[in-house]
Order: sequence, then C-alpha cells, then structure tokens
Amino acid sequence: MASKQFNIIALAVFTIVLPAVAMATEFTVGDDSGWTIDFDYQAWAKDKVFRVGDKLVFKYTAGRHNVFKVNETAFANCTVPPPNEGLTSGKDVITLSTTGRKWYICGVSNHCAGHGQKLVITVLDESASPAPSPSPSTPKPSTPGSANNIGQPPSTPAAPAPNSAYNRILVSGYQLLMAAMAAVAFLVV
Repeated sequence: MASKQFNIIALAVFTIVLPAVAMATEFTVGDDSGWTIDFDYQAWAKDKVFRVGDKLVFKYTAGRHNVFKVNETAFANCTVPPPNEGLTSGKDVITLSTTGRKWYICGVSNHCAGHGQKLVITVLDESASPAPSPSPSTPKPSTPGSANNIGQPPSTPAAPAPNSAYNRILVSGYQLLMAAMAAVAFLVV
C-alpha cells in the first residue's frame, strides 16, 4: 500500500514539475548566423524574452571566437577577462540562473570593439511578464488619400507580438489540471 501511495505522489510531482522544466527556452545566439563578427546582436535580442532557466547557446568555430561573461563596464569598453574565464568549445551553453542584465563579449582580437561581437540581455524571473515595449516616437502615418500619402498604399498595422504571459498562464492552467487529476487519483486509490 505504501508503495502505491509513493508512486501516486511521485506521479503528481512529476506532472507538476515537468511542464515547468519544459517551459525553458533554448536560444541559439544569432540564430543561423551563430556567434560571429559583424552581426547586430542587440537587434537579435530586442524582441526576445529571456527568463531564468532559459539557455543561451553560442555556436561558432572553435579557435576563431570565444565567449566571456563580463560586467557592464567591461562590456562597454570591450575589456577581455583572463583567458581561463572564457568559454571556447564552439557550442557553449549558458543557463540563465539569475535575473538582471547579462553581458557577453568575444575576446578574440578586436571582435568586440571593432566588429560588435557582444550581447547584452535582461533576464526576467520565470513567472514575470515582460515589460511592454516602448511606444515608437515616430509620427503616425497619415490616412490614405491625404497629401502626405498620395500614390502610396495605405499602411497596415503590425501584427501584435505573441503574448508570452498568456502562454505561461495556459501552462499554469495545465499544471493545475494535472495536479487536480493526480489528487483525484490519489483519493480513489
């Protein structure tokens, strides 16, 4: 009897914990371009939401690049830490374990200062909603047919960004449903 109760409790814990672990996202820095020179990593990171538990994967040819986690000052000045602090495998995985700003640079030659091989991100708590994007300061397009818009097709509004907060609520709902099912199974047995 005790073994059966243990199995049910283990199943309940597994059902609740598995979706939380599965929520972590793995980001390949630079997507298909990887970690390289002359790539705009700030633009790449701009629309992404990084959370505790997510992973950054830096893909590059080993020996041609490396990755250093640095502070804000070293990031701004492209100051390279001692070589033993660098990651050099060519497929370096960094698990984001704390909230806040994180800075990464390449320490090879002038890749950081001369070629912009550096990345800064903000890591949120796994349950936090992302901050709303700032409103653009550019004027709104004029209405079709107005003097400023003659001969141009009317502009279409941009599609709203996916709401990751909504998706995380759905996952939380899933966890609650699974916990309720596990509790009912426990009471029945």
